[in-house]
Amino acid sequence: MSWRGVYSLAWRLGQPLVRRYLKKRGAKAPAYLEHWDERFGVRFAPRAKGAIWIHAVSVGETRAAQPVIAALRRRFPAAPLLITQMTPTGRATAEALYPDAEVRYLPYDLPNAVAGFLAAYKPVFGVLMETEIWPNLLAAAEKARVPMFLANARLSEKSLAGYKKVGALVRPAVKSFAAVLAQSDADAQRLAELSAAPVLVCGNSKYDIAAPADKLALGESFRAAIGARPVLVAASTRDDEEALLLDAWAARKTLDALLVLVPRHPERFDAVAAMASERGLTLARRSAGLGQLQADTDVWLGDSMGELFAYYAAADVAFVGGSLKPLGGQNLIEPASVGRPVLFGPSMFNFAEASALALSAGAARQCADAAGVVAAFDALIADRAAREAMASAASGFTARHRGASERMAAEIAARVADCRR
Repeated sequence: MSWRGVYSLAWRLGQPLVRRYLKKRGAKAPAYLEHWDERFGVRFAPRAKGAIWIHAVSVGETRAAQPVIAALRRRFPAAPLLITQMTPTGRATAEALYPDAEVRYLPYDLPNAVAGFLAAYKPVFGVLMETEIWPNLLAAAEKARVPMFLANARLSEKSLAGYKKVGALVRPAVKSFAAVLAQSDADAQRLAELSAAPVLVCGNSKYDIAAPADKLALGESFRAAIGARPVLVAASTRDDEEALLLDAWAARKTLDALLVLVPRHPERFDAVAAMASERGLTLARRSAGLGQLQADTDVWLGDSMGELFAYYAAADVAFVGGSLKPLGGQNLIEPASVGRPVLFGPSMFNFAEASALALSAGAARQCADAAGVVAAFDALIADRAAREAMASAASGFTARHRGASERMAAEIAARVADCRR
């Protein structure tokens, strides 16, 4: 049996485990229990036939796809838009951003399910964002003559080592791409080791994301409600990083300030609120309205969706989560783009180039642990000149690296035209 045959068999035999996983996630986040027919390719009722198709796993990839989608729609104005996800939060983000699009889950990588998906929708082409390499999907697309692209592509050394262990499965999948559009030279070199497909360096589309005007205005409202106190926004926190930050916040004995915690996953909001209360910290919640914020509030919980830019706009300093534990970090470009000094922890392998560039530009500081994050915040608040220099460097850093989305869209459009000839 071929490697792909073994892989497909594993998917078929693993279906009970997948369903059990969804039920377990659904106990905390009920949205995971919805739309199972889409996940398993039970039936299709396509509205967006002959579409531009973008697959973005979750929230981060969906946001990163925004400027790419805009550039593609300018080049394919008559084509409808189909966006697929794997998580409920990603799906909700896409539905909010694109009310005119068809938004649904991509079926799991079962041969019949993905082949049925492609046969039903007949997309003009498909764009998989960042790290999505699905062998059965790509084999089915090649058979159906649907050009596929890996856009904003990144690959860490750790992921490369893992893929090499199953090279007989992964290499044909990567080779089938019409093009791989990498974020950096290092990503391109690693991706080229997996495939003979064209690998081009286009940059990172996250630099092209502009903060929405309404979110910046909302940030001003947040700031007015907070008052003059210094504000540290700790966003996209994961896996109980909040406990580490709250311990460090409770231990500080310097100036009065407000910690704003914005967990990445909404099902953890209540748990994070409990963490703050357990430490004797005064907590307010965004969901309770701005009126709950008081002068003695220690922690404000950002338990809302789609307002991340507003939180960053209200900050003096921003910390990017997923970096205190070995999780690879989250998007540091967003706070930098609104001119906020950026702090992050020791683990940033998912944003290796962006974090290195931000550090080199003087836009960011890397901290060893949560205590270091709080100490860096206090130091920046005490040194206004240093804080303003970092803020200016952050704005300049993001401005210098824009343009990736147009490069990706131009390359995709050219190769799609070649496939049609």
